[in-house]
Amino acid sequence: MDAGSDNAAEAKILIVEDEAQIRKFLRISLQAHGYTVLEARLGEDGLALCASHQPELVILDLGLPDLDGQDFIARLREWSEVPVIVLSVRASESEKVRALDAGANDYVTKPFGINELMARIRSVLRGSQATHAAQPLFESDGLQVDLLQREVKVDGAAVHLSKKEYELLRLLISHPAQVLTHQQILREVWGPAQQNETHYLRVLMGQLRQKLRDDPTHPRFIVTVQGVGYRLAIQP
Repeated sequence: MDAGSDNAAEAKILIVEDEAQIRKFLRISLQAHGYTVLEARLGEDGLALCASHQPELVILDLGLPDLDGQDFIARLREWSEVPVIVLSVRASESEKVRALDAGANDYVTKPFGINELMARIRSVLRGSQATHAAQPLFESDGLQVDLLQREVKVDGAAVHLSKKEYELLRLLISHPAQVLTHQQILREVWGPAQQNETHYLRVLMGQLRQKLRDDPTHPRFIVTVQGVGYRLAIQP
């Protein structure tokens, strides 16, 4: 069958959907077009499959039993740029905007036509720059961060970070060797309204360094760029 002749080298597609009938319909349709199909009913299982099998595309329902689809996208985008097409009964403009802002590549409302969905899939795969998904495990110089499980270790010992401490570390890891300004970090961790509150960042950075046992005068992990911001002292 030549239905899949214009797909991205028989791309691997992950379906994250809790309704068995929809999963079955999508599986049959995708396989008929030459795609390899993975399936997950739960969001956590979907994230694990993304890490272990590195699909070229994710088709995601927002109404999952264990994890809202919006949160799925946000967590996935912490470590991977794999394209995501949302397939949902939520038809409001606000839901669509929220999903796209979180990092979804396209949004299709249920009920849908299979020909339209296939066209959307081909378009997203053609435009995707995520040929190789990012690895969810960062390791260097004794620092280990599992971006899937949100676990941090230093020299093999677990380090327990607050949500904002973890977000700060994740942000630095996602931009290795790049200087992030105070304003950039504040926008990402606290939001635009706090982008000039540099004392928030100083306090948080002090807490993070203390937990990582990172001496700012002889930094092992995080370097201060005086008057500008911070950068990771190491690269993966």
